[in-house]
Amino acid sequence: MAGAFSYESYNHSSAAVAPATAMAAHSSSSRGSRKAALILRLLTLACLLISLVILTTNTATLQVITNFSAAGPTLTGITVHFKDIYTYRYMLGATVVGMAYTMLQIGFALCSIATGRDGSLTFDFYGDKVISYILATGSAAAFGATRDMKPLFAGVGNVDKFFNKGYASASLLLLGFVCTAILSVMSSYALPKRY
Repeated sequence: MAGAFSYESYNHSSAAVAPATAMAAHSSSSRGSRKAALILRLLTLACLLISLVILTTNTATLQVITNFSAAGPTLTGITVHFKDIYTYRYMLGATVVGMAYTMLQIGFALCSIATGRDGSLTFDFYGDKVISYILATGSAAAFGATRDMKPLFAGVGNVDKFFNKGYASASLLLLGFVCTAILSVMSSYALPKRY
């Protein structure tokens, strides 16, 4: 019978349709997650770049008494740069490493979107975790050092502006960490789905 319905023919035809539907749904969600990851990586790069600019242009002039004489003390201005504070050097290193990794991942994300294939999810998984920890420690160290040093140098030149810029740079580094931590969670969910 040509027009007769059989369960076997229905079962085979629905089995052939189900994987195609699942593949289309996975492809669109995968494409969306790739675009979301790219947006988060671009946001991370912007935060880290602005943090780097604020940090590297941060200087202050301290008024220090250099000579006591009968006429009174002599004040001398000493210029302090961010590199004179070791914690800010560490923050600079964390920012540079984070920027390098983020630029590499942006390149991978653009290739992934262009080709439609997922990249190395294992590299994303471990890389995002390591870089997020580096950014978090850089930000936390800068917040702590700035909090400790600002009261010690209060009223000595334009130090308040110097430490406020330190806070601003650390805050942007913290935002970069938050974006990278979100990417780390996304890569944690994507890795088991692939294997």
